[in-house]
Amino acid sequence: MTKLALITGASRGLGFALAEALAPTYHIIAVARTVGGLQDLDDRIKAKGGEATLAPMDITNRDAMAHMCRSIHDRWGPGSPSGEGCVALWAHTAIHAAPLTPAHHMDQKDWQKSLSTNVDAMGHMIPFVAPLLGLDGQALFFDDPHGGEKFFGHYGTTKTAQIALARSWQAETVKTGPKVHVLAPRPLATATRARFYPGEDRGPLAKPQDEAARLLQDLGL
Repeated sequence: MTKLALITGASRGLGFALAEALAPTYHIIAVARTVGGLQDLDDRIKAKGGEATLAPMDITNRDAMAHMCRSIHDRWGPGSPSGEGCVALWAHTAIHAAPLTPAHHMDQKDWQKSLSTNVDAMGHMIPFVAPLLGLDGQALFFDDPHGGEKFFGHYGTTKTAQIALARSWQAETVKTGPKVHVLAPRPLATATRARFYPGEDRGPLAKPQDEAARLLQDLGL
């Protein structure tokens, strides 16, 4: 049976790089809002002899996520009575990176979008995806510690909350599975970082493709 890898936030950056690196060993289920980015990913995966299922949708849409996970279950099966799931790997890289601003100037629209994408979506994604992972699957989350830094009120606060929830799930599943990893990528040469650090020398920054390869190698994947 072909192993499945679910990548949420697959249209750019680290998510794109992880999806490309995992193909063709895995069938990639690529979730993102940006259709063009998903199509580019599909072309890259096909060029490597792999296959992908593209799911252009917003992770904050609870009903859409429920339908997607149900479709994965129906297409690839519920797994075995031993607890084996149908999804071997879930990598969650989707974020909303609001502009940097002083805390007393935070925009409510950006605040709500940050909460919705970085925190609230986790509240339905984990319960929906966990049964697909079963006891033997693996979930990957990616820390980006800016909580408490000046001007990072939107992103730092909500990203910190996201990782706190991931760590709770990690602690709960140590003996039972699935295996939950909280990884710490090196600073990446991505559009998101360029928004946070305009004018930064990008030379020393890691390329997403190189960092994806390193992280997966460290995990033995």
